[in-house]
Amino acid sequence: MLIYKIFRADEWAALQAQGETLGAPIDLADGYIHFSSAAQAAETAAKHFAGVEGLFLIACDTESLGDALKWEVSRGGAEFPHLYRALTMADTVRATPLPLVGGAHQFPEDMA
Repeated sequence: MLIYKIFRADEWAALQAQGETLGAPIDLADGYIHFSSAAQAAETAAKHFAGVEGLFLIACDTESLGDALKWEVSRGGAEFPHLYRALTMADTVRATPLPLVGGAHQFPEDMA
């Protein structure tokens, strides 16, 4: 199963350059890296990245993240995936630009 992390362009560039990251400022503050399922990603983008351009959607396979990945209750009582270790480039399956079109982020049609 794939889960998704939304990164700003500079955060994605830092992960590529350094090979790993502890995430965005909110991740550092909370002590884990926030992810979303395919069904949750658009709402996450609207809530936390409204109007932000230059985003990237990073897909990761849950199996490769191991025991450090926990599904925990968060927004609206739904369970969200949280990663309790650094995210590495080896963890990423793909990175896709997340363009802002007409005020909404356009997600890939093949998200699963």
